[in-house]
Amino acid sequence: MIPIDSKQRFTITDIERRDGRWELIDGVPYNMTPAPSTAHRRIVGELFFALRTHFGNNSASVFVAPYNVQLDENDMYTVVQPDISVFCNKQNLHPNRAIGAADLVVEVLSPLTALKDRREKFTLFERSKVKEYWIADPLNYTIEVYGLSDCRYTKRRVFGVDHTLHSFIFSELSIEMNSILQG
Repeated sequence: MIPIDSKQRFTITDIERRDGRWELIDGVPYNMTPAPSTAHRRIVGELFFALRTHFGNNSASVFVAPYNVQLDENDMYTVVQPDISVFCNKQNLHPNRAIGAADLVVEVLSPLTALKDRREKFTLFERSKVKEYWIADPLNYTIEVYGLSDCRYTKRRVFGVDHTLHSFIFSELSIEMNSILQG
C-alpha cells in the first residue's frame, strides 16, 4: 500500500505494481478503490450509454473507468481514470492505456473526490488540453460543461434536470438531462 502522507514522488510504473485502482497526479497517488455510490454509477452508466449511442462504433471511442489515461506521453508522473473519456484519435489508444489528451472527459462528483475533480483534475485537464470537461453533480442535479479556448477553460455552461445538454466541441451532441440526472 502506498502511504498517502509520503513525500516520495511516484511514477506510473510504481502505481502499476500496486493492488487496487490508483490515479497519479504530478507524482501524488490517489486511491480509487472505494466503490462509488448508486447515484454515481447510474449517472456514469446513463452518460456512457448516451455518448456511446451518439458516437456509434467509428467516430470516437468511449471508455468508462477504470481505464488509465496518461495525458502526456512524456509525463511519467500522471495517469488518471476519468469516469468517462472520449477519444476521436484512435492513435491515442494503446494496449494498456490511452496516451494523450482525450477530446472529452466526464467526472461524476462523490464526497471523497469532489475537491480533487474540481481543483487538481480541472487544472490537469486544462493544462493537458482536454477540449471539453464535464462535471456531473448528483447532489445538485447539474452537469457543468467547460470548453477549452486559447488553452484555458473559458467557456462554461450549467445544465439542470429540465435542460438539454449541448456540447461545445461536438455541435450535434445533445443529451436530455432528465434521463441522466433523475433516477
